[in-house]
Amino acid sequence: MFTTVLMIEKPLVSDDVEMVTTLHGDETVSFVVLMQPRGDQDRLLRALDDVALGALDQAVHEGEEPEGGAASQPARRALEHSLRALRETGAEAVGRIIERHPLDVLTSVVDETRADEVIVLTAPHLVEEFFHRDWASRARHKVGVPVLKLFAHTT
Repeated sequence: MFTTVLMIEKPLVSDDVEMVTTLHGDETVSFVVLMQPRGDQDRLLRALDDVALGALDQAVHEGEEPEGGAASQPARRALEHSLRALRETGAEAVGRIIERHPLDVLTSVVDETRADEVIVLTAPHLVEEFFHRDWASRARHKVGVPVLKLFAHTT
């Protein structure tokens, strides 16, 4: 069985589920899903990304999304939705919310589960990617297994 640690920041949509569950053909895959709640320190970067991508409406409404402690309940719902969607395909899936130090949690989960790979499924973060400060770039130097960055679909 192939073990994938899947790091997400939004609930998976059907296209995301299909993409990650078919990457390895017919091989059975189990997923450990790590949900990163929306952090309040990232608001400016998200707004800059929205503007750079031409999503001005989203940039204007960045302040309306729950962040920090208020983001934990929406993150739990997103995680449960994502786990259910993965399980419906026949895949094994467990998960947890990342509360602190995401790269440390990611590294320990990779070690504990003897994961074969990490997939970071994210929206484009142009500013962080330019400076190689996005989760995938940072994880590549820490986890010791291949790290694949994929862009999440939107509803």
